Amino acid sequence: MERDLSIVVDESVPWRQVEAAVRQPAPAMLEAVTFLDTYRGKPIPKGQKSVSLRLRFRDPERTPPSGAEGLLLSPADGTVVEVVEGEEEPLYLKGEATRVSIFLSPLNVHVNRTPAAGQIEYERYVPGDYLVAWHPKASTKNERSDLGLRHDATGTKVLFKQIAGAVARRIVYHLREGDRVTAGERFGIVKFGSRMDVLVPPSAELHVEEGQRVRGGESVLGELVAAEEPPADEPPADEPPADERRDGETGLEEAARDGTAPQTTAPELAEAPAGDSTARSVS
Repeated sequence: MERDLSIVVDESVPWRQVEAAVRQPAPAMLEAVTFLDTYRGKPIPKGQKSVSLRLRFRDPERTPPSGAEGLLLSPADGTVVEVVEGEEEPLYLKGEATRVSIFLSPLNVHVNRTPAAGQIEYERYVPGDYLVAWHPKASTKNERSDLGLRHDATGTKVLFKQIAGAVARRIVYHLREGDRVTAGERFGIVKFGSRMDVLVPPSAELHVEEGQRVRGGESVLGELVAAEEPPADEPPADEPPADERRDGETGLEEAARDGTAPQTTAPELAEAPAGDSTARSVS
């Protein structure tokens, strides 16, 4: 049974226990890169350095909760560092949004999952800086992927972002516009951690708070609720419905055609003074 090492692995745990906990086949995306060279200030034995790589690129199975069709799931393992309301999102949501930011430490699972079921309508890769993941401007200044989907059940738009950081400079994803996804489906990885943002309209009911630990594909961030459609404009009571008029005809023109418009007479012209051949119109 696989353990959540993001909780148990720290410097209070004996290294032998860490090694035993992560002894498992390495995923296909394992790279020949050593991230940890020391542990508790001491060099890690050469034969054990691959253990730290297996820890970082592990890919555990996750089971979305029942009824996930209407839920907003966490796209990553980590800690919620911000829940910000009233943020403008001009690219995909095109309006006010609530943003949930999740920090992925180097010890978290780095595989990312889709937060809801739907169709990908927006996909963009943005080169950028490598500010630390918790920097306030990391969401807009750092290298990132912006992915937008329209939720199947409610039609709600959801924007989610993979954001690189000072250490994590490798973003990988395979989604393209037109793809259909299920809630909690694997779609990419931010190698060595960093950050993910999820932005939803104000109509979404969020049940998450700052400091909360979450697991990708399993933890519920909230529920997606269809925004109420504004009532359709009704024609004035004294104006016939538009479908009863001819093309391009206004209500007044339609009334004149039917002979129901009030009759008006043009004002008479003032008489011109004697000897003045130019008539003056009355305004």
